[in-house]
Amino acid sequence: MRIGIIGAGFVGQNVAKLAIAQGHEVMLSNSRSPKTLFSVAAALGSKVGTAQEAAAFGEIVLLAVPMTALADVPGEALAGKIVMDANNYYPQRDGQIAELDAHRITTSELVAQHLPRAHVVKAFSAIRAVELFAGARPAGDAERRVLPIAGDSEEAKRVVIKLTEELGYEAYDAGALADSWRFERDQPAYCVPLDRAGMTQALAAARRDL
Repeated sequence: MRIGIIGAGFVGQNVAKLAIAQGHEVMLSNSRSPKTLFSVAAALGSKVGTAQEAAAFGEIVLLAVPMTALADVPGEALAGKIVMDANNYYPQRDGQIAELDAHRITTSELVAQHLPRAHVVKAFSAIRAVELFAGARPAGDAERRVLPIAGDSEEAKRVVIKLTEELGYEAYDAGALADSWRFERDQPAYCVPLDRAGMTQALAAARRDL
């Protein structure tokens, strides 16, 4: 599978490493220039391009940029694509976003508003970037970690679940994008290593007024 990655920070690089190890083709991009990714791409064995090129390249695309960069994401190039949204909202970094502060919308619903023709699935957002590569385990491993996903397209979720499990994690369907607040920042399922039973409990214990 061809995977485009918009955002070449630790999340993007670690997903790229896992994907390349499983035989997928990857194109990394950042907000600066493909030239700035030369050393990273050489180390990973990935292609590099602009965000527009990564969006066009990917059969599935990982979005791993700060919320402040959302306006620069090439929406038209992602039309019809499955977009894995790994974003989280940090007011200290992103500034205050009134809709999110008032809990009127989830972070991934905000992404989906910007990408109305894409199939957005929240994924790889509830694990620390530094744990992504080291934490992967094969199917059947007793320490295999469960990661939650959420989306409005059942077909898109099936694709993301399959990829998540290929990359070393058990996927947990946590519902629609409107339900994805249950594993956003500060919730019990956020960045905590859990098995399936633990994830069920953590999602059920989530409180939106935090």
